[in-house]
Amino acid sequence: MIRIVTRPETSALRENLFRIAAACAALIASALIMALMGYNPLDVYAKMLAGSLGTAYRFKETVHKAIPLAVLSLGTAIAFRMKFWNIGQEGQFYLGAYGASLIAFSFPTLPTLLLLPLMFIAAFLFSGIWALIPALLKARFSTSETLVTLMLNYVAAKWISFLQYGPWKDPAGSGFPKIAPFSQNAVLPAVFGIHAGWIIALVLAALMYFMLKRTKLGYEIDVLGESEATARYAGMHVLRIMIVAIMLSGGLCGMAGMMQASAVERSLSDQLSGGLGFTSVITSWLARLNPLVIVVISFLFSMLIQGGNFLQSSLQIPASIASILQGIIIFFVLGSEFFIRYRFVWTRTEKVPVKSFHTP
Repeated sequence: MIRIVTRPETSALRENLFRIAAACAALIASALIMALMGYNPLDVYAKMLAGSLGTAYRFKETVHKAIPLAVLSLGTAIAFRMKFWNIGQEGQFYLGAYGASLIAFSFPTLPTLLLLPLMFIAAFLFSGIWALIPALLKARFSTSETLVTLMLNYVAAKWISFLQYGPWKDPAGSGFPKIAPFSQNAVLPAVFGIHAGWIIALVLAALMYFMLKRTKLGYEIDVLGESEATARYAGMHVLRIMIVAIMLSGGLCGMAGMMQASAVERSLSDQLSGGLGFTSVITSWLARLNPLVIVVISFLFSMLIQGGNFLQSSLQIPASIASILQGIIIFFVLGSEFFIRYRFVWTRTEKVPVKSFHTP
């Protein structure tokens, strides 16, 4: 008979070894699937690596994808640590980009040193307030934040589409539905050939780590995530903690949208995110909501995305191969969490002797 029992407390080293083994197993499983599909796994892996890091341009593109993904994941981690299942990163990303664009188009002649901070502030406020809607609905009516945040994604995306095809449509676009580009003052400058968002992402990761590990707010967020009843018993103001944490969560997602609109697209578009908001749920969870680890995981996932795009042009392999690889890695790594916490025990069932009764 097989029973599942809880493992005794394991060390951090043992847990990490489990996860590394799961990632290696995922690569092996992916290789087998590629071989069955008729591709050479080693060639595919080599091409993905070359496509993401092989040249300065490809490395730059990989970092450009990692920057918004890391900042989105930081925002996701704050909400998840509080057990507030925020799945609205896409919508908050777009609302942040919208708020930044509103400032960029309203004050195009402001100096860069003044305009960019205003764009960041607007992005933070617009997306933070957008994220507060499901938080307040949950606090007042006990609604499911998962469903509400998910549905608000589509509202935000359609709002940007309305602007792109309507009021903000560029008259100089020759009939093509697009929004006019930002002025040069509203574009993030480059540092070492990559826009300054990479510095901002690293600073935000360090600040979030310090906040979650060393401040009262970080402690309150963790306690509230463990048990709301415990938080109330300890005298914590639950509603205030929730509002501040969700504002931070949504605000960070909006800052990612601002950087993508300002530095990469240099305009606003309803195709701005490319699904990075949903990917951030995966990366933050795989990083176990640790802000510093999030940076590393986001970069690795960006390598998968960029490498997958390169496969199409180099080997004529569908970029969906990279998506398959992502899915298998997620399956194995998340599955390893089960084996970190539990183990199988084989037990032998003893046969109960059967008594026979004889009638006289």
